[in-house]
Parts: sequence; structure tokens; C-alpha cells
Amino acid sequence: MNAIRPNTVTPQAEAGRLPPGLAASLARPLLETALTSLDDDKAEDVVVIDLTGRSSIADSLIIATGRSSRQVAAMAEHLVEKLKPLAPGPVQVEGQARGDWVLLDAGDVVVHLFRPEVREFYALEKMWADESERVTRVGTA
Repeated sequence: MNAIRPNTVTPQAEAGRLPPGLAASLARPLLETALTSLDDDKAEDVVVIDLTGRSSIADSLIIATGRSSRQVAAMAEHLVEKLKPLAPGPVQVEGQARGDWVLLDAGDVVVHLFRPEVREFYALEKMWADESERVTRVGTA
């Protein structure tokens, strides 16, 4: 795993995967590790919401979709493995056993993983519709 030094430009930031506010975020190593893991696991419709200055719970919120419960649970397992060494405390996970909606709290980064129909039903992105400049769709495979 490559360490990301503060104030360096990462490949994801260079490629335009992160908006300027997120690229400067203190949570950048967590965020970029999570995005890389999701990309490796073929997550779909990945959205990053910059919560910096808007919420005390996290700096970034990631929402992604897996095609099946098995894929969602596997993505969660991989995220925990990769985020654990970087997180300021334990990575909290809810819903992994069922795999419909998994919530991972890694401190400065919170990740929601959904099956498509569950994501459509809850529509978390709509909560941020009035602040579209904070919402970034990330191109994944």
C-alpha cells in the first residue's frame, strides 16, 4: 500500500476524480483508499459528498452500489481491511451480514454500500441535491 503524504497530489486527484475541496481534505488518505478499493471491486454509481464544514460526523460520505448482496458484503470486507490501518479508531460496520445496505464508519469517511433497489428506495443523494457542488460522481469500472 502506498502512503499518501500530506500536501502531495495523488493519482486520483490528478485524474480529476476528486473535487478541489476533497483533495485538500484531512481525510484524503482514507478517502482515496476507499475509492481505490471500490474501483478494484467494480462498485457502480460511486458518489462522493464533501461534508467538510457541514457535518461533525465526517468529512466525506461515499455512496456506492454493488450488483448483489454477496458483492456488497465483499466490498465492505475489503474496505474494512484497507481502511483499518488508516482510520483514527476502529472501523465500525453495520449490515454486512445481510448485504443489502452496509454502513462503514471510518472516522472522517463514512461509506454506504447498497444493492441497486435498496439504494433507489432510500435515495441518500437526494438529501444533498440543493448542494450539488458538494456531490461528485466518480468514474469507476
